[in-house]
Amino acid sequence: MDVLVVEDEMIIALMIEQMVKRMGHTVVGKTAKGEKAIEQAHETKPDLILMDIRLQGEMDGVDAISKIQRELDIQVIYITGNTDQKYKNKVESTNYIDFLIKPITQHQLSDSFDLAS
Repeated sequence: MDVLVVEDEMIIALMIEQMVKRMGHTVVGKTAKGEKAIEQAHETKPDLILMDIRLQGEMDGVDAISKIQRELDIQVIYITGNTDQKYKNKVESTNYIDFLIKPITQHQLSDSFDLAS
């Protein structure tokens, strides 16, 4: 499975990338900005996006996914440290596979990937 990782914390992005690779999947791109995620989604056409909610730049992860899903059929798993009810409500407007709270484990990510397959 080709995966796009959208995460604003570099250390966490690297950890997620390693988890994805250990599961035998390919990371086709990484970014910390919603605007860049949209560009990379169009360029790489991943099977799955692992999306943080709070990102660098003007656009949050939910807005980025909303825009991506209007144009492309790509699944998303949210991975966030943000449990704010406002964002949980906003996420409901998108089509997502799972909603994981940081810190995540390899097992949690693997279970979410199973839902996406």
